[in-house]
Amino acid sequence: MQVFVKDKKFYTTLIAFALPIAAQSLITVGVNMADNIMLGQLGETPMSGVTLANNFITIYQIMCMGLGMGACVLTSRFFGMGDQKSLKKTVVLMFRLEFVIATVFSLITALLPGEVMKIFTPEEDVIAVGIGYLLISIPCYYLNGYAVTTSLVLRSVGKATIPLISSMCSFFINIFFNWVFIFGKLGSPAMGANGAALGTLIARIVEFTIIVGYLFFREKNIRLHIRDLTMSVKDLTGEYIRISIPVLISDTLLGLGNSAIAVVMGHIGATFVAANSITTVVMQLSTVVIQGISQASCTMTGITLGKGEPETAQKQGVTFAALGFLLGIFGCGLILLLRNPIVGAYNITEETRQLAKQLMNAVAVVILFQSANSILTKGVLRGGGDTKFLMIADILFLWVCSIPLGALAGFVFHWPGFWIYIMLKIDQFIKAIWCIFRLKSGKWIKAIKSTKE
Repeated sequence: MQVFVKDKKFYTTLIAFALPIAAQSLITVGVNMADNIMLGQLGETPMSGVTLANNFITIYQIMCMGLGMGACVLTSRFFGMGDQKSLKKTVVLMFRLEFVIATVFSLITALLPGEVMKIFTPEEDVIAVGIGYLLISIPCYYLNGYAVTTSLVLRSVGKATIPLISSMCSFFINIFFNWVFIFGKLGSPAMGANGAALGTLIARIVEFTIIVGYLFFREKNIRLHIRDLTMSVKDLTGEYIRISIPVLISDTLLGLGNSAIAVVMGHIGATFVAANSITTVVMQLSTVVIQGISQASCTMTGITLGKGEPETAQKQGVTFAALGFLLGIFGCGLILLLRNPIVGAYNITEETRQLAKQLMNAVAVVILFQSANSILTKGVLRGGGDTKFLMIADILFLWVCSIPLGALAGFVFHWPGFWIYIMLKIDQFIKAIWCIFRLKSGKWIKAIKSTKE
């Protein structure tokens, strides 16, 4: 089988889907980087407190991504079939689940903020910073949750530009109000880490208004109206659970696994946490194109299969995997190129600076495999409906390999930061190889039932 498909329309469609998603991801990374640099001017404690608090919020965001991507497996397929009724029902089911998840996280944050922070670190000053940040961020669970899931669904029906516009607005608003509230500009009190939370909240309100408002009042492919939120969805619930819920479970366990990794880092010390927070931003920056192609490949695969073209989907899947490896090489080079300038932008100790450089070297190695892995697990195989297989792979390799080996490297063997990070990310190496064999087998293409008569 040829590695790259010879179809210009395939590549133009890929660019049309992936470019807005990558741009949106770049904007998100820009916000995170700006937050980190601003908080880094206040010292390592505020930066560490916000970073660890965001680890808990990230669990929620990953669940939202899982919920949205699980729905996208169905919506892209139904869009390809031309089945608008099933398309609407999928979105309604997603919205109902989103409300439940947001409420659970809001209650945990409101009632147990200290206990949440103690999971990640034993340092009282870091805990105090994190508690304030978490409490102000509670409304963001609903605002960001619906914005994220709606954005994913819009992308699955070819409306990737609207989420990009909302992110651009959110970007400028977030940076401006963070600057105002963190440092006390324009007559505002200097709120430090709490100011970062308030600035983010204002940006989330704007983002939610644009995205959800567009869905209900302007969108023409789904044509969802507020009155549709009460529609009966019983006939689609079984299929939704079979296809979408494994994605939610998989991404949730990945989120919990990443938080377990954060726990390992938090107990190694604030220096490791601060160094990793810098590394995380660089990792996100180097993978924006990968994220764009990953989500685009999920949508394109779903639409192709919805049209009844499994052989075409198989050929495209091979091309996506090859692009993943090429992007991994590019990402590795980008990280090594940006390593020194970015670390130099932070007001940190020399010990933290050297550790951050070690971790970036590790990230450069990891991304060589993570890029292809992400495009297959979050894109092609998921778009094919192979969600149960992916759930098992995520659980097995993260919880059986990465977390135990990372803990041993950090707590028992006291290895250098480079090797601790490699062990914490070892699942990325294994899954890349595992998924290549799955792609080759063709077993990843699953049939999906609709409610269309």
